[in-house]
Amino acid sequence: MGAVHGVYLKYVGLSAASFAGYHLVLGTLGPLDALPLSSEPLMMATSAGESSLMPLLRVGAASVLSYSTALNGAIAVMFKLRRGMGLIGKDRVRGTLPMWSYVLFFPFHIPTLAYTYLHTKFGKMKPYPKEGDEAPKKKVAKVTVPVASEVQPGWWVGGCYAHKLNKKWAAVIDLTVEFPERCRNDTLQYLCLPTWDGVPASPAQLEQAANFCIAAREEWEHLRETGAVEGEPNILIHCAHGRGRSTTVMCAALVKMGMYANYEEALEQGIRPGRPCCKLNSMMRKNLAEWQRIYVEGKKA
Repeated sequence: MGAVHGVYLKYVGLSAASFAGYHLVLGTLGPLDALPLSSEPLMMATSAGESSLMPLLRVGAASVLSYSTALNGAIAVMFKLRRGMGLIGKDRVRGTLPMWSYVLFFPFHIPTLAYTYLHTKFGKMKPYPKEGDEAPKKKVAKVTVPVASEVQPGWWVGGCYAHKLNKKWAAVIDLTVEFPERCRNDTLQYLCLPTWDGVPASPAQLEQAANFCIAAREEWEHLRETGAVEGEPNILIHCAHGRGRSTTVMCAALVKMGMYANYEEALEQGIRPGRPCCKLNSMMRKNLAEWQRIYVEGKKA
């Protein structure tokens, strides 16, 4: 679920798989006998001793699968419309997810949590080729994707497991709608811009995030002068996997800092050498181009 191209299909796939499972459990497809549609035959079917529980279990499973079909289908629609990011209930100040969200939206949360854990644990990427290297004659072995990567000194792109680095952050920008923020207690500044996986921050949000980074670095440097903190400021920008949403914001931040002239240079020269798995989908490129036109070049539509 972390791929930045065609992420929308994950919601469609979950909905379609749930729909197929619903019909399999009901017996309208596959080898199982069809369950009776009315409650009276069902109650009669459950009055025969040891086998009485099975029809009720099938009805319960069918209900869950029906709900999963509707929920993930609705999320697929909201993804396309780029709406409904507040539906999951994430607290944008504390970065927490309420228990009711896990209960009410469990067909969304369970596969998301499972996939992200596995993708983080086993995800691989090709090393970025060094400048001047000739094309390798042998296939290059892939390496494990870190939970977060320092793409420039003090600038980190990562996923929702970046807390495992156990670092103190000058600022954290959290772009997930689907995960609680686990670095909240280890950062001086926190900005939450919750978006669906694969959906980028808007041009206005990119500008907000870039300015937030600059202000956070200035605040850290001021505190360092007073002795309240030590060392250089570290900024973490993360999404679920540290590939698309976080890369989009990092491009804007590095350009805003004056480190690169445009987002293309920031991506290819400033980010991908340090984290080769970072990519941008068409929506991300479009929003970055619009942000650059309005806020960097100063050209209003």
